[in-house]
Amino acid sequence: WVPWIPGCLMATKMATSSGSGSGSGGYSTTHTSGSRGRNAASGGGSASGTQAALHMLPLYLRRIVKWRQMDLEYTAWLMLQLCTNPKLAYRHTTYHKQTHNQWARDDPAFVVICSALVSFSATAYCIAFGYSVWHSLLTVLSAVVVDFLLLGVAIGTAGWLLSNKYLRASVPGGHAHAVEQHVEWLYAFDVHCNAYFPLFLLLHVLQYFLLPLLLSGGFIGCLVSNALYAVALAYYHYVTFLGYNALPFLEHTELFLYPIGVLALLAPLSLLSGFNPSVFVLRVYFGSS
Repeated sequence: WVPWIPGCLMATKMATSSGSGSGSGGYSTTHTSGSRGRNAASGGGSASGTQAALHMLPLYLRRIVKWRQMDLEYTAWLMLQLCTNPKLAYRHTTYHKQTHNQWARDDPAFVVICSALVSFSATAYCIAFGYSVWHSLLTVLSAVVVDFLLLGVAIGTAGWLLSNKYLRASVPGGHAHAVEQHVEWLYAFDVHCNAYFPLFLLLHVLQYFLLPLLLSGGFIGCLVSNALYAVALAYYHYVTFLGYNALPFLEHTELFLYPIGVLALLAPLSLLSGFNPSVFVLRVYFGSS
């Protein structure tokens, strides 16, 4: 029985060491998984907005050619509210977040309708200034693709980068499990489109009917033109401010109102110098005074 004693002692020692090792290993695994969960909660939020936009963009583009999937009635209501009560229009952004789990619209009807309206407006201007068919087609294409879509993408991207980098509020209380929220790129583009529609009505539609007065060359025409552009641009920045201010995780969104102060300073100077914005813009597009 003497040789059997060392074997028993060795087996007991191995069992004890393996049990303690498994216990420490279990704690390490649990601790590691917990830390990974916290990292996912904090770091995952940083990529969630971009990933959601990337996943939603193909569906958004596919629905452009499917009229039956567009909510035209809601789009018409939204356009009306943006001109009369923009705060109510952005109040529905919160409802959309609660029902669709995203801030941006998944319906391209607003962009499609705006593109159609811009093309009709550009066609009317081309007819008024006696453009040829080929030149009119180029002007309409430039107005829709460059002025509305590409410029909107650039402005939306600038607002998206600015708000995500400088305007996001810190996580309240420093909670490790709180998920950080980010502005979706498509929402920033929606904000531009929303602000663009009232500007379009003023600087495309109303200006068209006021062309005889605006191009008359007198002081009244210069005064009306400066007032028209000042109001349109100020309202654009105000609606843009409301769009970003509707997001509860952003702070200091009054930054988007600062250009209105610049407009208030430039408008009197423009009027005193005799500068007519309508004449300048129409000369750039149509080469006519």
